Order: sequence, then structure tokens, then C-alpha cells
Amino acid sequence: MKKFVRNRVFWCCLLIIGGLHSAYPADSHSENEGELDVRELILEHLADSYEWHVATIGDKHIAIPLLVIVKGEKNGWQLFSSSHFHHGASEYKGFYLATEGKYKGKVVERSVAGEETRPLDISITKNVFSLLFSSLLLVCIILFTASWYKKESKTSDYKAPKGFVALMELFIMSVTDDLIKPCVGKDYKRYVPYLLTVFFFIFFNNLLGLIPLFPGGANLTGNISVTFVLALFTFLIVNCFATKEYWREILWPEVPVWLKVPVPIMPALELVGIFTKPFALMIRLFANILAGHSIVLGLTCLIFVTVSLGSAVNSGMTVVSVLLTVFINFLELLVAYIQAYVFTMLSAVFIGLSRVEPHPHSKGHS
Repeated sequence: MKKFVRNRVFWCCLLIIGGLHSAYPADSHSENEGELDVRELILEHLADSYEWHVATIGDKHIAIPLLVIVKGEKNGWQLFSSSHFHHGASEYKGFYLATEGKYKGKVVERSVAGEETRPLDISITKNVFSLLFSSLLLVCIILFTASWYKKESKTSDYKAPKGFVALMELFIMSVTDDLIKPCVGKDYKRYVPYLLTVFFFIFFNNLLGLIPLFPGGANLTGNISVTFVLALFTFLIVNCFATKEYWREILWPEVPVWLKVPVPIMPALELVGIFTKPFALMIRLFANILAGHSIVLGLTCLIFVTVSLGSAVNSGMTVVSVLLTVFINFLELLVAYIQAYVFTMLSAVFIGLSRVEPHPHSKGHS
């Protein structure tokens, strides 16, 4: 066990130290360019991009170009590699990467009036590629696990799963029996596929986001668009499959009549609550994952911020930075699971609340 922990710590340190160089632009070492802009660096690494930056060695940037798919005002639909932009220095087929303004880092073009405008953009960006990769990986893992059980069910001598399949069974049974079943209620089985998918999708992408090497490192679950879609699905399932009693409690809650007519104060508050629940889901996941990535990058920047304070201070802060970054990375492993668990739990709770049955006294009054 001790050897296992030592190996994990060693590889974690190696990955972090190896990523320190790529986290800091090569040309930022020049004294003429002033101090490091930590805020700009962190935002740049957390933002989406049209290429997958791997490392910076000297003055050479190593990046994997992605596919740009845009529809412009002049040239219509265009499909080409992002390598044509050469890090924002070139224009290709009338399109280029904006270097400033509200469209900074996005593909833009010049309109007939000479203004900088955004084309219809469905490009395979870093986050999109990470989404496709993680989804494909998740499907392969689930199908592999299911195939083992299918194969084993055909044999007369059933054996308990081992290794990776046993680990997947642990997660599936834990989430189903300890979370979904108690929170949703008696008809929980119809919601198990969705809730398990949400759990593993968030958990896998959280783990991939902690890996500083390709194809990891994308800030997918820390992207507000992704968490918005996840929360939207929960919102639709909660309200589209809700019982009549659920809607009765919202539109005509059991409160004094003067709180419902002539001014529908309580129904209005209940209707607002329909939207605040998924909003809380969206913001909670987005903020926690974004904060974790920001802390890791901020600790890494300590090394470069303290360069001007002398070699002794810089060496000490380098050690502190690496140790704290390793600690935060291990903490983020726990957070990766907790955030997936919390999102799934809250979704299950909201679904359970929408499956409310008529109260006995309500039947008596009807």
C-alpha cells in the first residue's frame, strides 16, 4: 500500500512539474514585457480554444489543431484546420481569431460594413473534442461492463466480477441503492439510466480535467454551457414527468386563500422555485470545478511571480507551490466524485419531489 501511494505521489509530481513549463508562456521570461499577468494567464487556460495546446518548449508551441466549421457572411460554409490561424497571426478565407474586444479568442470576419462580426460557428473546439472523447470513452466502458455480465449470464457457473468490472459495479450499486432509490421513491427504476449517465459523465469529465496531458486538461464541467445543458435535462425530466399533485401544490398550494387570490403570491413564488432549482445545479457544478482549476493554476503561478524576489525566495516558493499543487490535486480527486454525487443526488431529490402522491386529507376534501 505504501509503495502504491509513493508511486501515485511521484507521478503526480512529475505531471505537475512537467506542466509548469507549458503553463507559463515562453516569451513571458523577457524582463522587457513586465510582470506576469496571472489573471490573464488563468483565464486563457480555462477558456475554450480552437487548438489543443500540449506544451511550450523554448519559443516553439506544440499544439494539436482542431476543426473549424463556420458559415460566414461572404464565403458561406467553410471547413478547415485551425492551424491556418498560426496562433492568431493569420487570416484564412476571410476568417481570423480576434485578439481583443468582446470576441477575443473567437473566430470572426469583417462584414461588408467593415465591422468585426461573428459567423455561425459550430467548430470542434477543445471543449467539444473533450466532450466527444469523454462520451465515447464512457460508452465504451459501460458497454464493456455490460458485455461481461451478458457473457457471464449465459454460463451456469456465475462468478463475481473482479478488477475494473467490480469497480464499476461498486459505483453503480452504490449510486443506485444509496442515492437514487431513497431520493426518488418507489418508481425509481425509470430514472436510473438518466441519473447514472449524469453521474458517470460528470465524474469522468472531472477526472479528465485533472490530467494535464492530452486528452485531459479541458475545463469541460467548469464550462457554464455544459452545466446549463445538464441542468436543463434535469429541469425537463422533473417537470415533464411530474404528477398532478406536484402541479397542484405549485399552482394552488395549501396556504391561506388571501395568499393565492386575488394576487397569486405563493403560486408565483412556487413557479420561481421551478427555475431556481436547476439554476442552483448549474451554478454549483460550474463554480466548484472552475474554482478548483483556478486554484491549481494560481498556485503554479507562484513560481513565476516570485522570480523577481531572488533565487532563495523563488526556490522556497517553488517547493511550496509544488507541494500545495499536489495536495490540491489529490483534493480535487475527492471533489470530482463529490460534485458528481451531489449533482446526481439533487437531481434525484428534485425528481422525487415531483413524484409526490395525493395526501389522504386532500382526497377527503376533493
